[in-house]
Amino acid sequence: MLVQKDVIWEAHDNFQKQTYRNRCYICTDKGKHMLNIPIKHVGGNEGRQKYFDVELDNTYDWKKVHWRTLETAYRTSPFFEFYEDDIRPLYEGDETSLYRFNLNTIQAISNCLGLEFYKNKTSSYELQPKEFFNARFLAEAKKELPLRMEPYTQVFGERHGFIPNLSVLDLLFNEGPNTLSYLKNQPLDFLDV
Repeated sequence: MLVQKDVIWEAHDNFQKQTYRNRCYICTDKGKHMLNIPIKHVGGNEGRQKYFDVELDNTYDWKKVHWRTLETAYRTSPFFEFYEDDIRPLYEGDETSLYRFNLNTIQAISNCLGLEFYKNKTSSYELQPKEFFNARFLAEAKKELPLRMEPYTQVFGERHGFIPNLSVLDLLFNEGPNTLSYLKNQPLDFLDV
């Protein structure tokens, strides 16, 4: 969607568990694999927290584990070495905000693709935005979208077949410069769900 539409980032809704805000899927030699970012949960009297306020739980060295998993899964892909210097710094930094980590990640991917990175964000929460299309449902990891992705060559495709709806890193490491044209040609009919 980022390639085909302008985006305004939601910053003021409540953080919900089990969303793509702190997880993604990649393909390893064992198949589809989830990378989950640990967060600090507020509890007690505080209750819910805004997505913008969610802090990463860096007491566990998850960044090192995630990077090693990405290296193991994609080292043999055609374009891992081409992009690794752009992606690795995300896993070496000391970011403490999930929101900022996600925006930094999207900006790094945008830079790799030569896309303009839209920095616009919401100034308050609107249940049903009047001026914009509400695409918050795209963050829901438990709800399968009816995506019709064209298959592309994946590292473990001979072993597992084509696995759709993985992190854009899978596409980037496997397709490289072709990633942008691939994404421009994908149908967005799932937005009508």
